[in-house]
Amino acid sequence: MGNCCGSPVDTQSQSTTRPSSPGTSTWTSRNASSFSNSSGSTNTQYSTSKSLDEKFPNGHILPSPNLKVFTFAELKAATRNFRSDTVLGEGGFGRVFKGWIDEKTFAPSKIGNGMVVAVKKLNSESLQGYEEWQSEVTFLGRLSHPNLVKLLGYCYEDNELLLVYEFMQKGNLENHLFRRGSAVQPLPWNLRLKIATGAAKGLAFLHTSEKQVIYRDFKASNILMDANFNAKISDFGLAKNGPAAGNSHVTTRVMGTYGYAAPEYVATGHLYVKSDVYGFGVVLLEMLTGLRALDTNRPSGQHNLVEWLKPSLHDKRKLKTMIDSRLEGQFPMKGAVQLAQLTLSCLGSEPKSRPSMKEVVETLERIEAIKDNKPKESRTNSAQPRGYRHGQSPLHHRSPLHPRQEGGRVGDHAYQQPPRRG
Repeated sequence: MGNCCGSPVDTQSQSTTRPSSPGTSTWTSRNASSFSNSSGSTNTQYSTSKSLDEKFPNGHILPSPNLKVFTFAELKAATRNFRSDTVLGEGGFGRVFKGWIDEKTFAPSKIGNGMVVAVKKLNSESLQGYEEWQSEVTFLGRLSHPNLVKLLGYCYEDNELLLVYEFMQKGNLENHLFRRGSAVQPLPWNLRLKIATGAAKGLAFLHTSEKQVIYRDFKASNILMDANFNAKISDFGLAKNGPAAGNSHVTTRVMGTYGYAAPEYVATGHLYVKSDVYGFGVVLLEMLTGLRALDTNRPSGQHNLVEWLKPSLHDKRKLKTMIDSRLEGQFPMKGAVQLAQLTLSCLGSEPKSRPSMKEVVETLERIEAIKDNKPKESRTNSAQPRGYRHGQSPLHHRSPLHPRQEGGRVGDHAYQQPPRRG
């Protein structure tokens, strides 16, 4: 699949070729050359998931990647030979398996012992796999923040490419917002705000780092949560260093997920730091309404959530009919109004009109402090925007922005899904 949007092509990012071994790797992407020295780091001391977070609660950029280089045999043992009942999810990159390793040595351990990890294994037919694998090692190998998922190590052996992450017990935000069934509990208002604030802190750290990292694919499925619903941004396959000093943007081929990508990026290929803010605004709208950013099951004119509901965000009367009915009225209306206003700001049509992610964090923290002093009665039939029923099966829409035929980016890192049977 080619460049569907006809935007300028980033020839540097396309020129990367897959080397025969990590020791002879020559990275030609700007991300790698400016952010990391080599993919062949063989550090023997590794940081656990919590150690750097405790030492640097506001984030830290490591001087060099601190990753375990696993052998293929080790990861084969950790996942029980990549057995089908250890599959957690599958996407364009390949499958993600559940594995067990020793918490101190990172050696394979028995099921139920040691530390649970998620092992992402490249599909040999993936067209973009190597570039995205490289980007993950480049960025997550050095970036450390409580709201970024931890990359523990990688494997590059023969034709096998794998990545090893901390395991996130609560899965991704997309599933919590949109999965239906008696076993799925809707996220209450306070948890939605906690998750939004955590994800915002992760983006703010990226945007204020030395290289102003642009995440480029912010969406609900890329927000993972630990056992306490602490949000962490995952999947850095499309991350890119921001513009050089004096420049407002970088020009690159358009990649990402339709419905979340900023309009200026889709139209021109110009990628701004605040292009991420637009994607954050889309996720805020999903959290506020409980509706998907893109759903062709909805009536004509309502497929694109932003186009449909953005004009009504400033209207308090309409806002009441817009809020997710599964909240059953259990939220402070003052907080909902302020969240709608923040969402509207993030969805500004021009990058310069959007707030910075630092400002977004500050606003969300103020909204979190708002308490509902008047408990509302449970309402099981709360109004929703006309033409959509919460119970209907959502369409897992594929992205026309991403030049791949394997099914776009949706689900690449959704490793929290139940193992497949059969």
